[in-house]
Amino acid sequence: MEQEENILGKEKIGKLIRKFSIPCIISLLVNSLYNIVDQIFIGQGVGYLGNGATNVVFPIVIIGLAFSLMLGDGASAYLSLKLGEKKKEDAELGIGNGIGLAVIVSAIFCAITLIFLPQLLNIFGCTENLRAYATSYGRIIAIGLPFSMIGTTLNSIIRADGSPKYSMATMVIGAVLNTILDPIFIFVFHKGVEGAAVATVISQFVTFILNVIYIRKFKSIKITRKTLKLKLNVCKRVAGLGISSFITQMSFVCVMAIENNLLGKYGAESKFGAEIPITVFGIVMKISQILNSIIIGLTAGSQPIFGYNYGARKFDRVKQTLKIVLGSSVVISTIAFILFQTIPDKLILIFGSGDENYMEFACLAFRIYLLLCIFNGIQIPSGIFFQAIGKSTKSAILSLSRQIILLIPAMVILSKIFGVMGVLYSGPVADSLAFILAIVLLIQQMRHLQDNETANNSLVDDTSTDNKLSKHIVITVSREYGSGGRYIGRLIADKLGIKLYDKDFILKVAEQTGLSAEYIENNEQKRNTLSNLNNGYYSGLNNADELFIKESELIKKVANEQSCVIIGRCADFILKDKENTIKVFVYSNMNNKIKRATKIYGIDKNKAEKELKRIDKLRANHYKHYTEQEWSNPSNYDICINSDVLGVEKSADIICQMVTEKENSLLSAGSFSGI
Repeated sequence: MEQEENILGKEKIGKLIRKFSIPCIISLLVNSLYNIVDQIFIGQGVGYLGNGATNVVFPIVIIGLAFSLMLGDGASAYLSLKLGEKKKEDAELGIGNGIGLAVIVSAIFCAITLIFLPQLLNIFGCTENLRAYATSYGRIIAIGLPFSMIGTTLNSIIRADGSPKYSMATMVIGAVLNTILDPIFIFVFHKGVEGAAVATVISQFVTFILNVIYIRKFKSIKITRKTLKLKLNVCKRVAGLGISSFITQMSFVCVMAIENNLLGKYGAESKFGAEIPITVFGIVMKISQILNSIIIGLTAGSQPIFGYNYGARKFDRVKQTLKIVLGSSVVISTIAFILFQTIPDKLILIFGSGDENYMEFACLAFRIYLLLCIFNGIQIPSGIFFQAIGKSTKSAILSLSRQIILLIPAMVILSKIFGVMGVLYSGPVADSLAFILAIVLLIQQMRHLQDNETANNSLVDDTSTDNKLSKHIVITVSREYGSGGRYIGRLIADKLGIKLYDKDFILKVAEQTGLSAEYIENNEQKRNTLSNLNNGYYSGLNNADELFIKESELIKKVANEQSCVIIGRCADFILKDKENTIKVFVYSNMNNKIKRATKIYGIDKNKAEKELKRIDKLRANHYKHYTEQEWSNPSNYDICINSDVLGVEKSADIICQMVTEKENSLLSAGSFSGI
């Protein structure tokens, strides 16, 4: 790991970006191209009505993807967490339940889609002229949903098992096979949209089979019939861990549903009709997604470079990386802008031809809706940059602003004023506002970059290490915010001459993950709604689970190596099976917590109670999410102590007395075992 740390901190930025970003770009491009291959051949072999039909069916595919990623990403996180706890059987149960859930959910969703397909098509903006094509295409796609959904779920799990190349290979094989079969079924067998759907399902089936074959080759676990038997608590846990991926995909479904309905409604009132706008807009969105995939891949690959150097206070390297990423993204988006403005007719012809109105609207869509696509080269990287350096709120605002906060209202308002053209105007309006927001936040961040307090010295715990213990004992201290628990932990460490582990965990995790120290300090031991909205929005990134897993590994490592005091971080749960561990919970009444918070942390007295409750709630949510237990439940601890009754000094003395008794107990046990 040390070698990788040196690379991130010393290697040329350009070389690092190429190393980390290219695989990410390729992965995202494969996904994007997979989605548009059908439309290229359908447009050439069937016509634009066939493409319009695929656009109204596409949200159904995305809903299936949302469930697949929820179960796949959730099971993957469960696997990593349980393996980290050395609970292989639980890990196997989690993966088995994830797979079992995927089978059941995909079968149910397949049945619902087949039964209610007409109603679903109506929700997603299907018109009468598109209905026959959409129904034919949709029914076949629905039959293939179990294969695609289970295959996607397994893809995530296979990556988590340590075989990302196998996962990528099965996806590429499916994409290539789909590209080969589409023209055969459409042009040779003359099966039209049904042929394209059959080609897609066959390709998904092949990927599904290849992924199922891998189940017998799992490196870290073994799947049996027993592990496939569903358990409610495990299913809830798996789904909860993957909920961010579900939210991300479903937000896209909402956008597509609103777009299609507005285009159909106002298009019918124009000379273009309802079908042309729906068809063209779907194509334009998928072509623009290729641009976004390149930019997201470039920036997401650069995330560890941002994070590591920000945490190491190498702000010049942070600025240099940002400059290269933004510059490259703007160049890419500028090339795309030139293509969209100069040859929109050539681009749309890739997907088949149409009448004069079709070509006119296609040119308008490219030139108007994507007028300010250059701004994507700033807005998209900014969101990922803020995520990398620990500004999760800013990251979430930027990631959601363009697609949800700005675009949907703009479409609704402008379409009422300008009709179908208003939907096109919403693109540059949303892009410009999102760009302004990104620029303001970036300028603000650059001005304050040097003021960030993430120096190594400010995070290291400097307790005495003149160990007075004759046995290896670990004390974990969980505490309410403002209760004085951290100070009690420091006193215990000083009195016993052992190491206190608290904020230096932040530096160690930053070194291992590439996440910035500030990100870790702001996000560890906390979980709120924003965690679900922020994580996973950009290309499935989820730092929260990685952060917990890495901290768990470090807690076990230091607990195995030496006597120490560990503050928070679910250490009591992580070390619950260790006989030499004393688990402490410190609490206090609200008035005394407010006094400490205002004096020590400088919190406004009028806002202190609200802030204390907020932070404790975040800690409780975090604990519940990763341990499935209640944070303040006394049964989780060996002693719960009110720091107000005896004061922090006496509280520390009582805990030290417990340590002495524990030490004597371990010594007696050791003597007895030696008889």
